[in-house]
Amino acid sequence: MSKTVTDLTAGTAGGIAQVLVGQPFDIVKVRMQTAPKGTYKGMMDCAGGILKNEGPLAFYKGTLTPLLGIGVCVSIQFGALEWTKRYFANQNRLNGAGGLNGGVLTSSQLFTAGVFAGLANGVVSGPVEHIRIRLQTQSNTNPTYAGPWDAIRKIYSGHGVAGIYKGQAVTLLREATGYGIYFMTYEKIVQWQMARKGIRRDQINPLNAVLYGATAGYALWAVIYPIDMIKSRMQTDGFSASTGQKYTSTLDCVRKVWRTEGIGAFTRGLGPTLIRSPFANGATFLGFEMANRLLNPS
Repeated sequence: MSKTVTDLTAGTAGGIAQVLVGQPFDIVKVRMQTAPKGTYKGMMDCAGGILKNEGPLAFYKGTLTPLLGIGVCVSIQFGALEWTKRYFANQNRLNGAGGLNGGVLTSSQLFTAGVFAGLANGVVSGPVEHIRIRLQTQSNTNPTYAGPWDAIRKIYSGHGVAGIYKGQAVTLLREATGYGIYFMTYEKIVQWQMARKGIRRDQINPLNAVLYGATAGYALWAVIYPIDMIKSRMQTDGFSASTGQKYTSTLDCVRKVWRTEGIGAFTRGLGPTLIRSPFANGATFLGFEMANRLLNPS
């Protein structure tokens, strides 16, 4: 099996693990991000309302889209990341840099690899998250869409490809910035552990992969949460004045949210995100690392 195919397969495993662990937290985050100010008293009020009014399965509303889509997204992330890491490692060897695995990548190289991974991922994650958010926020009693394929069909028929990719500019900003930080943080901790103990990557304790992934997840959200909130607002906004469009652009969204709801709106829903992050991101890296070991036995 080629290295690229291995990376994509292991990334898919990481993506599926991420969705299954993180989806219930994500729906609470999205509801809090997109609801009018004062709708919920806090995270528990939001979660309790979902449970009471929609039942426990509501926490997995819209899961089919991310289960299929995020699996592909994380596969692309890791495929692009590992390809870029190999490219930089080869350049380091050609330039005479020594060290672990033929040359330790610098922080700037790892950040660049993460940015590339995020941009590659954003082409798919934009529409996947758009459809997921539409499904997560629609009414249970009078839903606009019967499911992900119905949502894709209706949005495409009414607004074309641009409708499917609504909010794409801010999505790409989020992915590039966030995944640059995300993967740099994880890989630097892995480098530190390998150097400190004099071990190979596949000798790192799997529980450590969970802890390193959790740390990387917190670094990611510390940087991108306000951007993510704007993305959620853009992707739940109407497509035209007749369907309740509030924002004409990303900058218009930022200005209006700031003016009408204040700085607090940019961190609304952060609680469930911080609770979700270590579980979802730890599961992502655990899934990736363990799949890699199975596909590349020593």
